[in-house]
Amino acid sequence: MAPPNDPAKPLANVLRAKAQQNHFDLSEGKLSVNGVNILSEVPSNVSLTHFSSTRRSSDAPLPLLLRVDSTASRGCFLGFAHDEPSDRLVNSLGKFSDREFLSIFRFKTWWSTMWVGSSGSDLQMETQWVLLNVPEASSYVVIVPIVEGAFRSALHPGRGGHVTICAESGSTRATASSFEAIAYVHVSDNPYNVMKEAYGAIRVHLNTFKLLEEKTVPPLVDKFGWCTWDAFYLTVNPTGVWHGVREFAEGGVSPRFLIIDDGWQSINHDGQDPNEDAKNLVLGGTQMTARLHRLDECEKFRKYRAGTMLGPGAPSFDPKKPKMLIAKAIEVEHAEKDRDKAVQSGVKDLAELELKIEKLKRELDQLFGGEESGEDYGAGGCRKCAGKSENYGFKAFTTDLREKFKGLDDIYVWHALCGAWGGVRPGSTHLKSKVVPTKLSPGLDGTMTDLAVVKIVEGGIGLVDPSQAGDFYDSMHSYLASVGITGVKVDVIHTLEYVSEEYGGRVELAKAYYKGISDSLAKNFKGSGLISSMQQCNDFFFLGTRQISIGRVGDDFWFQDPNGDPMGVYWLQGVHMIHCAYNSMWMGQIIQPDWDMFQSDHLCAKFHAGSRAICGGPVYVSDSVGGHDFRLIKQLVFPDGTIPKCQHFALPTRDCLFRNPLFDSETILKIWNFNKYGGVIGAFNCQGAGWDPKEQRIRGHSECYKPMSGSVQTTDIEWDQTKGSTQMGTAPEFAVYLGQADELILTTPRSGPISITIQPSCFEIFSFVPIMHLGPNSTKFAPIGLTSMFNCGGTIQDLEYHDFGANVKVKGGGVFLAYSSGAPKKCTVNGVGAVFGWSSEDGKLTVDLPWVEELGGVSTVDLVF
Repeated sequence: MAPPNDPAKPLANVLRAKAQQNHFDLSEGKLSVNGVNILSEVPSNVSLTHFSSTRRSSDAPLPLLLRVDSTASRGCFLGFAHDEPSDRLVNSLGKFSDREFLSIFRFKTWWSTMWVGSSGSDLQMETQWVLLNVPEASSYVVIVPIVEGAFRSALHPGRGGHVTICAESGSTRATASSFEAIAYVHVSDNPYNVMKEAYGAIRVHLNTFKLLEEKTVPPLVDKFGWCTWDAFYLTVNPTGVWHGVREFAEGGVSPRFLIIDDGWQSINHDGQDPNEDAKNLVLGGTQMTARLHRLDECEKFRKYRAGTMLGPGAPSFDPKKPKMLIAKAIEVEHAEKDRDKAVQSGVKDLAELELKIEKLKRELDQLFGGEESGEDYGAGGCRKCAGKSENYGFKAFTTDLREKFKGLDDIYVWHALCGAWGGVRPGSTHLKSKVVPTKLSPGLDGTMTDLAVVKIVEGGIGLVDPSQAGDFYDSMHSYLASVGITGVKVDVIHTLEYVSEEYGGRVELAKAYYKGISDSLAKNFKGSGLISSMQQCNDFFFLGTRQISIGRVGDDFWFQDPNGDPMGVYWLQGVHMIHCAYNSMWMGQIIQPDWDMFQSDHLCAKFHAGSRAICGGPVYVSDSVGGHDFRLIKQLVFPDGTIPKCQHFALPTRDCLFRNPLFDSETILKIWNFNKYGGVIGAFNCQGAGWDPKEQRIRGHSECYKPMSGSVQTTDIEWDQTKGSTQMGTAPEFAVYLGQADELILTTPRSGPISITIQPSCFEIFSFVPIMHLGPNSTKFAPIGLTSMFNCGGTIQDLEYHDFGANVKVKGGGVFLAYSSGAPKKCTVNGVGAVFGWSSEDGKLTVDLPWVEELGGVSTVDLVF
């Protein structure tokens, strides 16, 4: 007999949906839920199929199948039919108006963000889902465009309040005229449950991806790391990386993972010597038309000789040089933008601009000083030896890194989904590749102008034949694994949709590539060593995440506005947080949200640090060598390179869901999460910028960059979202610690809200801890954690209450804070009597804790009342 979740056995034969009344109805041109109209003027060619009436096979685990079955009556599929087949079909699903919605749309090919409104016409192009507020039924309804056959879909705005769905294959060779399940619709009385239930149902229906709960995340999610991108861009080299890691170690925060970002690969441009690496590259735009010409590291890494950085004569490093190169490259880029603008405006005489560009390029070449790496790793590091001996190249370098820096668990490297930005150069490897011209979907016409897209369209993609996708990734990844690389960060994922014409369309091409990379991930990187990036489109999540378990949920961290807005150094940081918080609502169902790196010495570094502290994912920076704020980093990271991570992924609170915390001049972004023994809310003033539908770009709203007032209360935390937190939410009273204000107060679920005012680019973190009554005098007690850490509650590793007190295990060194209505009779730390402080005014109980390396930094605090 086949097991219950055998994909060969129809799910309907295993689980029979209970005879529950379906919540949705489509009749007389109206889509309603529980008798409340959701969409009107629904065209007659639109169909509805209840989830509980469908038949499917799924390999989902039985508990998930049972859970999906229990809510089957809350979901339905929408389809539509046309008379003529096409590779791109657009159809209205009906209209709505005067109804609050929250949506996620692609503002670039690769990146998505939130948008709110009240009508179908308010939606943006390439909307990935829309959540409707239905207070008449005390419910929330989500509409999710999905994949059917060779087609993927997205929602678009229509006229007169209509919402339209666009189904496209990306190939004129893949056509259809009708769909039965091109969108999924689900209802729940909880906005977080509606997302969880909807994506669970879609997972069972499509059977092409897995939820986060089904997968293992890479170990780096609990650790601190360093990414080389902003430190070097494409000038990254072994000496710079070494000095960077050493500097962290000497500063007392050794990174546990390292990401060697773009700049390590063997790439060149068409027309250049096919066997030589491109020289003097600095910024991303300079190599977006370049292609891989071999699958191992470039020459500046290949010629590294074992032991070079370990000996007394190790090469020195000038931290000023990368900054000078980057500054000069930015000048070149701006001059080229000025020329392009002049061309667009009709200027004929470009001689002066061209001369300026050439002059700046010469100055850049002079700064490089000949050899790009600027290092001589010894005469033995010749090209013919590179990659063939453990004494040279990545193998030697990673071995030396681990020899010197014992805590460095993971070393990842960057690559694009197609290899490099421009793919793989035809004829340069054993792989069959060819340059494929790009074709952008009309739906992307409403997205933001993007240099990466411009360059990729200019150069096309050197696409490895999809029949060789598995060979492609395995060839690259097996080599990397053999030389000490433990994972990859994969970027530029959605170029596939540009080049799918002759490969059966975007869905079929994606399936081939995602299968290849998933198989390689399972074989070479322990099944989880991959961070996905530039992937925020639904077909990646529906087709590419059977194995991938972590990914970026925001656009890049921009330390300044690349378009020159001087306020961008501030307002872009709030935009980044909004991307991450709202994208986590759907992406977090499928992958571990990664909030990206930041720079610890940035003007808004503390703002970023506060969000990373409670985001529930890894913490990593992209500091330049010599550009660190170690005091700030140590508020995020333990001395052993681990972090006090939250138990869940952070999400916006309910009162933020249908608001605009970017430029409505009134809303503070609030995100909730859990620690092991309490809840947490971060309040961030992100006002000052946002998407402009007319200009089709994110721009500043300086009039909104000002202090914002709001409130926080216990009920802002969704206590019922995890088994571990549900019981905490029933506590009758909580101690609340405001980390930035260093204030401790008491509250109950029935208390009035805590009023707050947050300055621009500032924040406050509220730690909510249930109060217990201890000892013969029923002393009120709640452990807060180490006040030196942004996420103080995350420092508490274990907590046990006994008849006369509490036993608390705390990781980290510094001041341990608890609320206590009375002074304890006795306090010990690691079994030894300890001095404590107690204030009768606010109940602050404090104890100084050491970092004891032999105990893993964990102190046991025993209190007797």
